[in-house]
Amino acid sequence: MIDPSSLAFDIDGVFADTMTLFLDIAREEYNIDRVKYEDITCYTLEECIDMEPDLIGTIIGKIMDGSHKAPLKPITGATDVLTRLGRRYSPILFVTARTYEAPIFDWIQSVLPFDPSSIEVVATGSFEAKADVLSNKDIAYFVEDRLETCFPLQEAGVTPVLFKQPWNRERHPFMEVGTWKELESLIEF
Repeated sequence: MIDPSSLAFDIDGVFADTMTLFLDIAREEYNIDRVKYEDITCYTLEECIDMEPDLIGTIIGKIMDGSHKAPLKPITGATDVLTRLGRRYSPILFVTARTYEAPIFDWIQSVLPFDPSSIEVVATGSFEAKADVLSNKDIAYFVEDRLETCFPLQEAGVTPVLFKQPWNRERHPFMEVGTWKELESLIEF
C-alpha cells in the first residue's frame, strides 16, 4: 500500500485529459478530425500522427498557456480519488514538465474542491528535472504517463506508477494502472 504522504502525480495524461483536449482543439479550431486518441502511440506527436509539425506546436502552445476554447477535462475517476486523498492528506503534490504552473494550477483549483494551500504544483520545465524535485520532497511514488520519464525516476529512488496510455505500451518493468480506481486500490486510506 502506498502512503499518501509519499505519493505525487504528473498532470498531463494522468490527471488532465490533455490528449483529448489536443484532439478537440484540432477538430474545433482547425477542422482536423482524422486523428483518433488511439493513433497517439508515442509521446512525441510528430512521430505518430499525420499532422503538420507547426500545427502540432501551435495546439500544444494553446494547451500550455490556456488559450483554448475547448474545455480541459480530468481523466475519468481522477477528481473523486484526488478529493478523497485531499480530505486525508494535504498538500497534494503535482509535478509537471510544463514551463508555467499558473494556467494548470488554476485549472486544478477549478476541478478540485480544496483551498489553494492544499494543492502544490511544481513546473519543472523538463521531464528530466522531475526526479530531483521528487527526491527533494521525499516522494517515494510518482504516477506518470510518459514511459521514458519512469527510468530516471527509478534511478533516483522514486517508484514510478505508469498510468496506461496508448503512447506507453512498450515493455517495461514498472508497476502500472489503467484507471484511477486501480490507483485508488493501491493507496493506504
